[in-house]
Amino acid sequence: MSGKADPRTAGEGSTSRTRLDRGRAALGPALELVHTGRAPTRAVLTAELGVTRATAGAVAAELEALGLIRVDARPGAAAGSQGRPSHRLSVAEDGPVVLAAQVHADGFRAALVGLGGRIVATASGHEIVDADPAKVLDSVVEAGAELLRTTGRRCVGAGLAVPSAVAEPEGLALNPLHLAWPPGAPVRRLFAERVRAAGITGPAFAANDVNLAALAEHRHGAGRGARDLLCVATGHRGVGGALVLDGRLHTGSSGLALEVGHLTVNPEGRPCHCGGRGCLDVEADPLAFLTAAGREPGPEISLLRQADDLIRHHYDDPAVRAAVEALVDRLGLGLAGLVNILNPDRIILGGLHGTLLEAAPDRLRAVVADRSLWGQSGEVPVLPCTLAHNSLVGAAELAWQPVLDDPLTALA
Repeated sequence: MSGKADPRTAGEGSTSRTRLDRGRAALGPALELVHTGRAPTRAVLTAELGVTRATAGAVAAELEALGLIRVDARPGAAAGSQGRPSHRLSVAEDGPVVLAAQVHADGFRAALVGLGGRIVATASGHEIVDADPAKVLDSVVEAGAELLRTTGRRCVGAGLAVPSAVAEPEGLALNPLHLAWPPGAPVRRLFAERVRAAGITGPAFAANDVNLAALAEHRHGAGRGARDLLCVATGHRGVGGALVLDGRLHTGSSGLALEVGHLTVNPEGRPCHCGGRGCLDVEADPLAFLTAAGREPGPEISLLRQADDLIRHHYDDPAVRAAVEALVDRLGLGLAGLVNILNPDRIILGGLHGTLLEAAPDRLRAVVADRSLWGQSGEVPVLPCTLAHNSLVGAAELAWQPVLDDPLTALA
């Protein structure tokens, strides 16, 4: 028997290995396309990946075998479409989840989030946030672990959103002013330790809440399709900003970019925690709005809810309308400065800022256009965020990223 390999079978083996390697390399990109809704069918997946139909089919089958996506057994054509029907693709509704958590000035929320940004289960704690981050994170992870026990879902990671700049690579919350936590609290380490102690598998991450809101909106909400996306938001206290460039968060050299809350928009305004005066952080958040409207904040519900309810249900009150106009002008001035520096192709506004936009859209857009060079030459779209709990969904995106990068390794 000859020791030489048959060139025909050798070629077939090489081709098979090449196809297998190509398919494995495409698993992550393919999963991200389905995860973000950009590949609703196998035909679209084939085109987006730039591979053959056979390779795309093998990739989809592998992702389905991993329990991450579903492939319709029979191909179907979209209404009004032309050409050959294609198998529809969707995330697996009963697939694995990640634990996502958000801490804010009025408490916390924990959730289980599947692929596609789907919130599967959620639990909240409305309480005074303890000055010891370890105690708060104990409660957060305990709530998440209870959700996992109740649902029986497989967890592959955890992500935490906090209202503070988070310095890289240590994961330190540098300025958690509205939580009364000590500056430099090691939130990522504390969170990861509690996640492991609870028996929750997968890596654990922590990042700034507005950064994560922007990431979630870019992948699943009002920021879809934007190349350079600016997000500015105010939740329970303070103002934050984030920038997504070519699909990736721009966090700067150490995670501290886009601290937009400390732009001065009212030089004679309120003293700010940073030592300045008249910053967005204290001139355009829910407390600033309630104060401008002459309302005394109550303890029953969050400041954000109080401000939102006032605008939505009492906008005909002259004091409320005047407060809206004052905050819109301050916010518009800050946005105009950011447009001049960053030249984004879309701006999205979250929390109370989204409500202000809905209440006075023409006024806000006019201020941005009038006070910015790029706004005068061509209007920058300004839109409200569309995702409920977008910081939570963004925290989940952090935890899903290792799976999106390399599904086989992450799920091994």
